[in-house]
Amino acid sequence: QVQLVESGGGLVQAGGSLRLSCAASERTFTRSTMGWFRQAPGEEREFVAAISWSGARTYYSDSVKGRFTISRDNAKNTVYLQMNTLKPADTALYFCAASANPLMPSQAMGAPLTYNVWGQGTQVTVSS
Repeated sequence: QVQLVESGGGLVQAGGSLRLSCAASERTFTRSTMGWFRQAPGEEREFVAAISWSGARTYYSDSVKGRFTISRDNAKNTVYLQMNTLKPADTALYFCAASANPLMPSQAMGAPLTYNVWGQGTQVTVSS
């Protein structure tokens, strides 16, 4: 089973940027729909962004649209989340997730239950 390892989190001031990376352990990653989710203390896990296996389709939550960009490099088995104009409300533990369904419709990309492999998370803290 593919394993996912996130990196790139840290402490940043409001208005700053971070780029998260998620490295997958297997080539089967190239056929996976990939998503980023986040969870703040005391809150439920929240969808952030997702990308189809080819990278042709992307999907974002309204709260990050226009500020965050998801991308992938299948040659490196890695998916990225570029986060710009960060806000204190973006503070959370960010998780990478993979789905074995390469043809997941866009309307399903935001549901955590459609992903079957999860990373351990990387902390993002945005100070005001």
